[in-house]
Amino acid sequence: MAHKVDTGDRAPIIQRSAHDGRAIDTEALIGQRPLVVYFYPRDDTPVCTRQACSFRDRLEAFNALDAEVIGISADDDASHRAFAEKHGLEFALVSDHDGGLSKAFDVGRALGVLGNRVTFVIDRQGIVRLRYQAQLAAGRHVDKALGTLRELA
Repeated sequence: MAHKVDTGDRAPIIQRSAHDGRAIDTEALIGQRPLVVYFYPRDDTPVCTRQACSFRDRLEAFNALDAEVIGISADDDASHRAFAEKHGLEFALVSDHDGGLSKAFDVGRALGVLGNRVTFVIDRQGIVRLRYQAQLAAGRHVDKALGTLRELA
């Protein structure tokens, strides 16, 4: 079993393309800005949509704290593009089609079926400062992430 990535651990590296084609390389971002990486089960489902729109609605607050927001699910890039366009999401959505990122971060599955809803805040040194997991409390992920980023500022 993989080590559960938790507060105080070095975050796994993410090197993938986002839904809009831009390269996401968290290794290159270390030292530059904090990261908010959130795993969610599926595009365009009720709770996942509320969560993504909560990040969207408070994106200015994340930008003010110089944080990059990255959403990750098993959906493919085409699904992510449609989801982002439909809801005006301006942050990166990354496909974990092979489950490699979920495994690296050890986010597991809810009820053995759906991906878990887990949010990480990673500081400028690449250290996890928050691991927050709550399957139905979509808005709390945003609140917890912003609170942690404010403590780091």
